[in-house]
Amino acid sequence: MWDTVFSIANALALLMWVALVFLPRWPALLAAILYLGVGLLSAAYAVFLIAVVAGIVPGGEGGNFSSIEGVRQIFASDAGVTIGWIHYLAFDLFVGLWIARDADAKDFSRLVQAPILFATLMAGPLGLVLWLLIRERRARAGGRWQ
Repeated sequence: MWDTVFSIANALALLMWVALVFLPRWPALLAAILYLGVGLLSAAYAVFLIAVVAGIVPGGEGGNFSSIEGVRQIFASDAGVTIGWIHYLAFDLFVGLWIARDADAKDFSRLVQAPILFATLMAGPLGLVLWLLIRERRARAGGRWQ
């Protein structure tokens, strides 16, 4: 079961990232990325987390969030790894969507955005900090970077 959930979540996230990077950013597409991508991943995360914690589905028995050992116990199961991965997918996609919208509003070209979005996909906080540094640099310079 968890292999299937993992694969579906990955496929959904990848589809949303491809759309975000390569397709025109129409309002309907951005809404789809937000609600069908981020929203669906977030909902899946919440449902599966509650199901595991409530004991409805097996996984992460004896785990908790109050110690490193408790967290290790959660992530020692396929359920915990899958749920944690969905968490990463949802948040990284949300951050990527914010970066894309912010970059469009500040007239950054898609060529500048693409490597930042790729960094966000692969290592969320790295892409975010790159974007924050680049946008701050440009804001201080008061100019455009195409």
